Order: sequence, then structure tokens, then C-alpha cells
Amino acid sequence: MRPLTEAETRSVFEKLGRYIGENIQLLVDRPDGTYCFRLHRDRVYYLSEKLLKVAASIPRDNLVSLGTCFGKFTKSQKFRLSVTALDFLAPYAKYKVWVKPGSEQSFLYGNHVLKSGLGRITENTAQYQGVVVYSMADVPLGFGVAAKSTQECRKVDPMAIVVFHQADVGEYVRNEDTLT
Repeated sequence: MRPLTEAETRSVFEKLGRYIGENIQLLVDRPDGTYCFRLHRDRVYYLSEKLLKVAASIPRDNLVSLGTCFGKFTKSQKFRLSVTALDFLAPYAKYKVWVKPGSEQSFLYGNHVLKSGLGRITENTAQYQGVVVYSMADVPLGFGVAAKSTQECRKVDPMAIVVFHQADVGEYVRNEDTLT
């Protein structure tokens, strides 16, 4: 487990910035202590400084994971956010999309959100902006990328895609053997 390099940190923060904007600072300096990001086997973990000090006594080869996995770096060194980061992204999300109850299951199966399934969308959401997807009961379901801006969503036909799927809580069931 090692600290992220400057390039890796930039890549992680750019990805997080798409979803939570300037609120990244709130992830690091929390009221309950200081938290940090660490890299272990191409996966980025989010953990407290206290937990990091305790883990220092465990050899790297014996360490499987530590803290919460926020995502991983691909072979081409691009950062891919994981669904396990949803609980930390949802409270700080700048742009949100609510889906109708009939479309929740479709989204949880890994499909994009269509205009017909769109319940609400945050005002002034730009095209290709990172959004957190909620149910109408304000339960975070996952996150994605807005395919259309808020203004375009009003005029588009019902079968057009408005949010590209990135990750959802259904992945816990679909990929339970590969998630850490």
C-alpha cells in the first residue's frame, strides 16, 4: 500500500471532481479525522490515517484490501470509479438524477436511463457531466454521465438516452466474486 503519485492523484481527483466538484476537500478533511487515498494492486482505497497506521504492521503480500475501494486503474492508466464509492459520493453530489420506480430495475440491471424513466434532474446539468442516480425515495442507486443537458432533456423524445450508465448497486450481485 503506497501513496498515489502526482499523476495518479490528478487522475483520481479529476474523476471525483466530475461527480462532487470542489467537495473533494470534504472527503479528505472530515470532522472525525483525516482521510487519505492509497494505492494497492492497481486499486485506490479511501481510509483514515488511524487505520493506515495500524495497517503499516501488515506485510504488503498479506494485505488483501484496506478501507473502501474507490476504484481502480486500468491497464492504460485510466481511473475507473467503482460502485463501492457511491456511499461517499452521494452526499456531496452536485448533479443528481431521480428515476421513476418503473425504471429503477432497468438501471440496476446495468442499462442506461431513458427519458421515459426520468423523474427529475438537477437544474443546469451540463452534457457529459457526472451525475448520481437516485430513486424517487432519495436512495442512491448508482452513478453515470448525463447524455443530455437539462434543457435538452425537456425536448427529447421518450426513448432517448439521458444518462449513460457507469455503475450501480446491482453490481454487488452481478459481480460479487470480483468486487473487493
